Amino acid sequence: MSSADYPPIPVTYPTTARDTVEDDYHGTVVADPYRWLEDDNSVKTKDWVKRQNEATFGYLEQIPFRKDIEERLTELVNYPRLSSPYKVGEYYFYSRNDGLQNQAVIYYKRGMDGEEMVFIDPNALNAEGTTSFNLMGADKNNRYMAYSRSDAGSDWQKVYVREIATNQDLDDELEWVKFSGAGWFGDGFFYSRYPAPAAGEELKGNNLMHSVYFHRLGQPQANDRLVYEDAAHPDYYHYGGTTEDEDYFVMYAAPGTDGFATYYLPLVGDELPAIIEPIALFPDTKNKSQVIHADGKNFWVHTNIGAPNYRLVKINLDKPQKTNWTEIVPEGENLLQSVGTGGGYLFANYLEKATDRFYRLTYDGDEKTPIALPGVGSAGGLRGKEDEKQLFYVYTSFTYPPTIFEYDVESNKSKPFFEPQLKFDPTEYEEKQVSYISKDGTEVTMFLVHKRGLKLNGEHPTYLYGYGGFNVSLSPGFSIMRLPLLENGGVFAMANLRGGGEYGEAWHKAGMLQNKQNVFDDFIGAAEYLIDKGYTSREKLAIAGGSNGGLLVGAVMTQRPDLFAVAFPAVGVMDMLRYHKFTVGKGWIPEYGSSEDPSMFPVLHAYSPLHNLKPGTSYPATMITTADHDDRVVPAHSFKYAAKLQECQSGDKPVLIRIETNAGHGAGKPISKSIEEQADVWSFFFYNTGAVVGYGVKG
Repeated sequence: MSSADYPPIPVTYPTTARDTVEDDYHGTVVADPYRWLEDDNSVKTKDWVKRQNEATFGYLEQIPFRKDIEERLTELVNYPRLSSPYKVGEYYFYSRNDGLQNQAVIYYKRGMDGEEMVFIDPNALNAEGTTSFNLMGADKNNRYMAYSRSDAGSDWQKVYVREIATNQDLDDELEWVKFSGAGWFGDGFFYSRYPAPAAGEELKGNNLMHSVYFHRLGQPQANDRLVYEDAAHPDYYHYGGTTEDEDYFVMYAAPGTDGFATYYLPLVGDELPAIIEPIALFPDTKNKSQVIHADGKNFWVHTNIGAPNYRLVKINLDKPQKTNWTEIVPEGENLLQSVGTGGGYLFANYLEKATDRFYRLTYDGDEKTPIALPGVGSAGGLRGKEDEKQLFYVYTSFTYPPTIFEYDVESNKSKPFFEPQLKFDPTEYEEKQVSYISKDGTEVTMFLVHKRGLKLNGEHPTYLYGYGGFNVSLSPGFSIMRLPLLENGGVFAMANLRGGGEYGEAWHKAGMLQNKQNVFDDFIGAAEYLIDKGYTSREKLAIAGGSNGGLLVGAVMTQRPDLFAVAFPAVGVMDMLRYHKFTVGKGWIPEYGSSEDPSMFPVLHAYSPLHNLKPGTSYPATMITTADHDDRVVPAHSFKYAAKLQECQSGDKPVLIRIETNAGHGAGKPISKSIEEQADVWSFFFYNTGAVVGYGVKG
């Protein structure tokens, strides 16, 4: 692939005022000159956002092929997409996007062959497409459906209830709900919420006292009964749901994103007990034990206790001691990622070299039978109620668009239920998995996707993506938004870094807390592999990641600014000394540690992206992306990082921040905004790697 010699695009950055704010961390004084940008409500900050966006879009508008990429993405995205059907009594629920609808429409019909009816159309309620809905589940008698509404991408949700037969809402409306399900019991449901935040603090205030309530239909939220709160641990999350027969409420108490305690509350009849006292099954928050099935006094539990790769055990509630457990699925060489139930069987999902395998088993763990998938990729689903004999799952890979399969439980046979029709020929591309050695000698795997017959001449624009944290596994998946890269001769690379969950709990722990530097070393090792093997060069390589992956990109570009041409830190955690002071950031302390801990402060300070930018350094061309309604990783992280990066940049590469309005951390983003943002990303990427862009051009 040849290179283009694009002229530099001049950009004038807004002047960013500096304060004299300093903090003393255990005897180390750290300056924070851009602290004022944490106040997203101030006129000064809003003006800064406006001026930064003017500079960013002023730059992007001068890229000659930007409009061509947006038009190509619009063409590619314009195909029908369906979700797996979800059975509720005699009805099937599913969502469908006809192509360019900002939000998928939720439909339902009586029986698989019934008339299709609209249940909720978000596009009819908000023309801008910034309102999204999520079905939370139906009651045992399949009369009512609880659903949530989120606006502008915020994590905050409002919960409503709709009668299924009439498709009419009840009067119920619940506010300040976050990280919650709807666990139905009788004529109400369990849910989790926070106290109402102070005015002006909705999107950045520290959320405390996440508590479980029971809402009875027809009653105002003020009458909801408190089920569980923990004043001794105000920063814990509390959430849960009811078992299929509504005979137990199972609750989890988590100090953060790693490890949780497990409780249960026996339920009898249709009324809550007069005294509610959830019983601790696993009071320790250091492990992860999830109840996946209940039958009388027996719980089937997916756990990592004594099993870093997880196992499934049966526990009798009358004798729950570990010595009395019955092992149903023992720990194996590969990660037992999850176990589902449906149709009277267990479905064990293993992750083998970051790709999915499924097996059908009896509740005793016998008759382990593999389920034939279309290839080596990712699959999800295979869950349903005990009487359902037809289940559904979705299979995908980097070159296999998400396809829904109908699965017959008894025959163990699958057949395609919905195959997307899109303008893409998978035979033109290849996907493979490679291994490389990281700095400390650890073997790391990485997926590569590119055109067939790619010549390893170091000339291909390459987009290296990573995450590396929170036990999250990166597996093969198709993205239509990725096609402009592949169509124009580029390489997509995705590394399975430590900190993720691909290889079990030991792999996760090797990239958290004091071990976080391993994640950055793994990512740097991936970049060096791509260059050494001739896929790309430093002048053609971009790195990208979002959220914890934004932290990854921010940290790595400060440690090795010479190694990359372009960097895309998205909605990243950039201030590792103050992240825990905003919204739900304190929940990440088990993963990262806290600057308030004298032993963790030097670790965090050593890699915190904001604090490791050095004046007079030539950094890669950088486009930071964030959103004004991101109340997961507040935009102040990106604001402060952008301000300091612009101050420190000594080279001629642009440093831009693209701030989306009326959008959040990513969930519920309308198609129109996704297309615009992705077109800007590819335009910036191609221009700053000198890539030749031309659709219909082969080679």
